[in-house]
Amino acid sequence: MDVQAFDFELPDSLIAQTPLLDRTASRLLTLNKQTGAITHQKFEQLADYLEAGDLLVMNDTRVIPARLFGMKKDTGAKVEILLLKPLGEDRWEALVKPGKRMKQGAVVVFGVEAAIDAEPLLTAEVLEEGEMGARTLRFSYSGIFNEILDKLGTMPLPPYIKEQLPEKERYQTVYAKHEGSAAAPTAGLHFTEAYLELLRAKGVQIAFVTLHVGLGTFRPVSVNKVEEHQMHAEYYELSPETAALIHATKAKGKRVVAVGTTSARTLETAAQLSNGAEIHPSSGWTSIFIYPGYSFQAVDALLTNFHLPKSTLLMLISALAGKEHVMEAYRQAVKEEYRFFSFGDAMFIY
Repeated sequence: MDVQAFDFELPDSLIAQTPLLDRTASRLLTLNKQTGAITHQKFEQLADYLEAGDLLVMNDTRVIPARLFGMKKDTGAKVEILLLKPLGEDRWEALVKPGKRMKQGAVVVFGVEAAIDAEPLLTAEVLEEGEMGARTLRFSYSGIFNEILDKLGTMPLPPYIKEQLPEKERYQTVYAKHEGSAAAPTAGLHFTEAYLELLRAKGVQIAFVTLHVGLGTFRPVSVNKVEEHQMHAEYYELSPETAALIHATKAKGKRVVAVGTTSARTLETAAQLSNGAEIHPSSGWTSIFIYPGYSFQAVDALLTNFHLPKSTLLMLISALAGKEHVMEAYRQAVKEEYRFFSFGDAMFIY
């Protein structure tokens, strides 16, 4: 399958640069995956598409201030680091810029005005050079790493967002709990506590999974054929409580609704491990890649944002709703000037 089949024209003006003041004020495009029928709604109308007994599954990962700005210890050259995932013993997988300067053995210091003869709050040494600009780093410091990260790090907003984010919590879901993500599960950014209570009052169930968003979610597709793309592994957890709720929901003939592609990938990972049987709790690393031709086993419906052209996320929703239906929905979204990407509007596929 040709990657170019998932390309589309997107004006820069439609890339949302700032979040709306009211999380629930976004627009909502709905897509019937069977008929291709499209409607244009407000996000608050999502409740009209959910029934008592349906189960919303949300990713409760919490974004860490994973972007660090430092300098090479020997030259003072500026370096940017994006933490992707912990490897244990103060080691992290990270993306670095500029990568050409960051060879094995290179040392970066953080929290100092000058690189030479200064005591840094944090030091990183490159242990290994990996694929796609990734590096294995070992950090040294005095104190508690997360506290140092809170002091030195910034929120890792995607590169297409040029505006500063004055309030860090606006890049977190209201139910964010487990720290570890390098990016927010953005479909969940539309919810408020009040709206979640409204859904519960209607009889909609809510459950949580955890997937720490890393390189696998936002790594660009650099091959020509979809099937040749390799996903990067990300850590996930599906608890016994959530597994039980999924089983009960399916048994009653109700829908499992994934909030975001990360929740969908977690659910489908667990479903694959169960080999078609009842979904069991599990945790570990997933590199599942979902594209057209994939048969969903756990997810019945999906709430998501609008994604990048030729991205693995666009391929995932095309697997759920059909590529032609999705590309037509995106054509309408561009025509109707929906807001795209992390701080943009929402899409409900049912």
